[in-house]
Amino acid sequence: MVIRAGKQRVTQLSNTMRTLFNNGWIEIAFRWILGITFIYASYYKILSPMDFAKMVYGYNLFPEVLINLIAIVLPFVELISGLALLLGFYPRSAALIINGLLLAFIFILTINIIRGHEFDCGCFSAGKAGSPKMMVVRDVIYLIMGLQVFLFNGVRKGCLIRLGKKIT
Repeated sequence: MVIRAGKQRVTQLSNTMRTLFNNGWIEIAFRWILGITFIYASYYKILSPMDFAKMVYGYNLFPEVLINLIAIVLPFVELISGLALLLGFYPRSAALIINGLLLAFIFILTINIIRGHEFDCGCFSAGKAGSPKMMVVRDVIYLIMGLQVFLFNGVRKGCLIRLGKKIT
């Protein structure tokens, strides 16, 4: 059997990626980064739901009837999911919720970029957060981190509850 150099490199890369994705320290770092980010992102929105509602309205994607509901519920979903990731309380479920939010954010930002629409994303505060394209790149990086947390198969470090089992 002849082994080609290209196939060997792919196998080495595959093993390296598998090692990175199953590293408990990387998983906990990504979990904490995402948790802290989403807790921080929810803070301003919870304190000032009216300003956040104006930002959501500025996207021109949602029916007016749902704007206030989105502006009130979304920050608490971010807060609870962020806390769950940070504390390790059902981290896989929290990562699934956060990944869903990130996919929605990426989709919404991309639609408005394609439209050429100027907007404030409302991610962290009422101030300009930067270029919308950079926000998409940032959210894609967070999504990759969230996928690592969601797909992690090893023993999770620093978790209160893992797959329904209490840690003593």
